[in-house]
Amino acid sequence: MDLGLKNQHAVVCGASKGLGYACAEALAREGARVTLIARNETELVAAGKQLRECSGAQVEVVAADVSTEAGRALIVGQTENVDILINNAGGPPPGQYVDWSHEDWIAALEANMLSGIFLIKAFLPAMLEQRHGRIVNITSVTVKQPQALLGLSTAARLGLTGYVATVAREVIARGVTINNLLPGYFLTDRLRSMFESWDSQAGENASVSEQKRLTIPAQRFGSPSEFGDVCAFLCSRSAGYMTAQNILLDGGLYPGTF
Repeated sequence: MDLGLKNQHAVVCGASKGLGYACAEALAREGARVTLIARNETELVAAGKQLRECSGAQVEVVAADVSTEAGRALIVGQTENVDILINNAGGPPPGQYVDWSHEDWIAALEANMLSGIFLIKAFLPAMLEQRHGRIVNITSVTVKQPQALLGLSTAARLGLTGYVATVAREVIARGVTINNLLPGYFLTDRLRSMFESWDSQAGENASVSEQKRLTIPAQRFGSPSEFGDVCAFLCSRSAGYMTAQNILLDGGLYPGTF
């Protein structure tokens, strides 16, 4: 199936590893030109080199922190003719609600809410002018199914979700779609680090990863490549009638009907 992504320019945030890299890889494989964004320049350059070698696509990198105003300005200033925007930023560390300070809340909002909002605002006008664009925000299954210790991340991502619900319906008539992808448990470095943190709190005999795996109807964790493939479809010409959606990729974890 030809997704119609050849020569499209995709900007992918949080793309040096994990789900962001998986999305970039899927887009590059379909012929898109990809700009990778991440904070760690060393990891980012390595990811760019790897993606060029495995896909043959044109790949550029911009080392920037999407959670800061300066970082977002750098991204916008160094990219042009953007057809696809993938918003993605790692969430704050797990914690108890009583421990979160005002600074913790501001940091979470900047990373998981305002970064997406301001990048959408920056790139949307040109997409509307060309009457074509795709924006995908990577959020979390916790937007629909909150979990203990993840309140900071969940609250911030819900703010972005509410923003998208309004804006996506205002721009669809001009060829731009905006959707959210809600990952469950995918085997990324972040998930492994969360399991290690939870295991250390639970005691030596606990295996949080195994407990979590057993709660998933699929009885396994997701592969980042599976996530990337769905992202690529949402960016394709075949998804032009889908907007303002919160799409779960969680192996059946969320128990609701809607």
